[in-house]
Amino acid sequence: MRAGVGSAGRRVRRYVAAWLVAALIAVPAVATQPPGDIDPMAPLTFGILPIGGPAESLEAWQPMLDDLHKALDRPIRAVSVTTYEGIAQAISEQRVDIAFLSGRLALDAVTRQNMQVIGRLTRGDGSRGYNAVLLVAADSPLRTPDQLFARPGKWRFARGEALSVSGYLVPETQLFAARGLDSDTFFASVHIDNHQNNALAVANGEADVATNNTADMERFQQHFPEQYARLRVLWKSSLIPHAVIVIRGDLPAAMRERVAAFITGYGKGKDGAREEANLKRIHDISGFAPASNADLVPFADIEYALEKRRASSAQWVSEAARDARFRKIETDHDALVARLHGK
Repeated sequence: MRAGVGSAGRRVRRYVAAWLVAALIAVPAVATQPPGDIDPMAPLTFGILPIGGPAESLEAWQPMLDDLHKALDRPIRAVSVTTYEGIAQAISEQRVDIAFLSGRLALDAVTRQNMQVIGRLTRGDGSRGYNAVLLVAADSPLRTPDQLFARPGKWRFARGEALSVSGYLVPETQLFAARGLDSDTFFASVHIDNHQNNALAVANGEADVATNNTADMERFQQHFPEQYARLRVLWKSSLIPHAVIVIRGDLPAAMRERVAAFITGYGKGKDGAREEANLKRIHDISGFAPASNADLVPFADIEYALEKRRASSAQWVSEAARDARFRKIETDHDALVARLHGK
């Protein structure tokens, strides 16, 4: 792995450690109590995967979370982290009760941490998802992905974390693994950061190519119009489903139902106009539709495709070992899909 990846990894660990210290101070051991002993007035912690910066995301979500507090008559604590690993760690330690997550993080939360999907994001434009993109400078000599792949070791790359669907998983699956390549070894250097900073890196000449997505680029255009004008999309992926809301499965059923009803009904009731304005603050969303774990199947399919393509390009000691690996990938995927469908 390139030096850029290692330094980013160290930075990620620092962010995670700092966030966990804050979480230990801010959130009492509510989530570690057995479900039957949970204090009905203890705060529920809402984890937010930030769009833009953590402080900006907290500010955007706060009006809706204030309404959730009133609806439940229970304190709500919002926590917005810097990294995907940070929120994954918090969920694994049961320090988050409800969370807004991208599909890949939600898949881990459901399959490993006993969380359940209760809603999926909807946008005002009616879109059913977004697209991963590769960004280059507007004046870059790169005009097609083929030109990019024609010169290994030439370009500086900025990508998202390994748990980021649009920042890593989809581009890695649809572009790199499909060609038998690994993005961490293909480029001259690799830098790992969030979507906003990666777009700025290309706009400011600090990277040649970066991953991003169409939804985040809309927000980037609003906040950084000059830098946005310096960028161009080199490649766009197939459609990726929107993010989801998950909740801890060991919370009382009545509580889970009340939270789900609030989430999916927000913006649709008698106070709809004010609630719609609150939703618009959160990356111009229109609300949340009812959803279940089955909505995560597309993300299981992304993992499946990536594993298959990696196995295809790997070196094997024998055909039998290769075939056994493919059978396990197939079996594991079938079992996961069945589980998500509740079978």
